[in-house]
Amino acid sequence: MKKSLPFLIIVAVLLIVVGVTFALWRRSDGGHPNSNSTIATNSAPAQTAAGNAPATSNAGATKPNVKVSSPVVLEEFGDYQCPPCGQLHPELKQIEREYGNQVQLVFHNFPLIKIHKNALMAARAAEAARNQDKFWEMHDLLYENQKEWAELADAQPVFLGYARKLNLNIDKFTQDLTSNLVDQKISADIQRGETMGVTGTPTVFLDRQLLNYQATNLEGLRRGINLLLERKAGS
Repeated sequence: MKKSLPFLIIVAVLLIVVGVTFALWRRSDGGHPNSNSTIATNSAPAQTAAGNAPATSNAGATKPNVKVSSPVVLEEFGDYQCPPCGQLHPELKQIEREYGNQVQLVFHNFPLIKIHKNALMAARAAEAARNQDKFWEMHDLLYENQKEWAELADAQPVFLGYARKLNLNIDKFTQDLTSNLVDQKISADIQRGETMGVTGTPTVFLDRQLLNYQATNLEGLRRGINLLLERKAGS
């Protein structure tokens, strides 16, 4: 028994050392995840292409938080004397405010000459203003004041008044009202519309896809634009 006592003491000391070492190792490792753990983080909120919070319309519809490489192209074939076109005009202005550079607005002349006696002259006035870089300004005046000139026997004096209001060169504007180049531009728009199947106004295409007439209103435009923006973002 006495001979084995030193050996037993050595074994006991070794067991104590091993136990203390193991305890210290557990303490140093226990507060940290292992290499296979996933660290959860809070993602930053999505932003629009402009880097701002998504714009919300007065009706509460929100455009999607997407970043697109190209805008949705909204093409309207319109007649300045057409009452439904006049009603659509402020809704398109609202779309322009809401979506900014995510939507590109394009207007094509499609005067319904057989039923609207002043539609062609109004289209000429807009194109004559385009020649002096004031197309959209004249376009807006024509729609916003549609009732003022629509049924006049001669609407030209009214259009000349709009040209003066826009500080256009009146001599050039008057010449362009009856120029072949302006008529060719309008004819090209009409031919384009007929090729695309346009038969009445307003007719709207979103990225060359025809928008159903019943959906040609503010909410329908929003739905169509949002869908296309989301597709562009996912492509």
